[in-house]
Amino acid sequence: MTHDLVTSLRPLLTAEASAEAYASGAEPGDLEQAVWLRLLERLEADGPPPDPHRWLRSAVRTEARRTRRRARHERPYGTEPAGVAAYAYEPERLAHTAARHRALREAVRRLPGRCPRLMEALLSPRDLTYREIAGELGISQGSLGPERSRCLGCLRRLLTPEVAAG
Repeated sequence: MTHDLVTSLRPLLTAEASAEAYASGAEPGDLEQAVWLRLLERLEADGPPPDPHRWLRSAVRTEARRTRRRARHERPYGTEPAGVAAYAYEPERLAHTAARHRALREAVRRLPGRCPRLMEALLSPRDLTYREIAGELGISQGSLGPERSRCLGCLRRLLTPEVAAG
């Protein structure tokens, strides 16, 4: 019974929702979904409506009016909602960030050869240039790029199992 009712009402509901959506500022699919929900509630409480087509048209108009009223009362924020900017400083987020930084620093210390010193220089808050890093490590500036690529590859291999496990 319910399946037959839904099947017979679907084309009408699609047409009615499409016709009412523009004026209400809603998406036709949202109106359809709301009306299907109302129909299910109606079926559970009172059974099928005596005139399903008439009930459906009325339900679509009711949902469209409800959407228009809601839209009149809702206003977009002029600025970011309270707390969005502060999110970066929440204790949980700070703890996660600190844990990621610790894991990165630990992985850097496990790298082979000159890689730990090179990566520390690249991660330095002093924001060193390639010339300054090359001078600090005692290598030519031209070999810094290939050395950095090799070290990043090693670091990626070290971190991959940790990221997958985390």
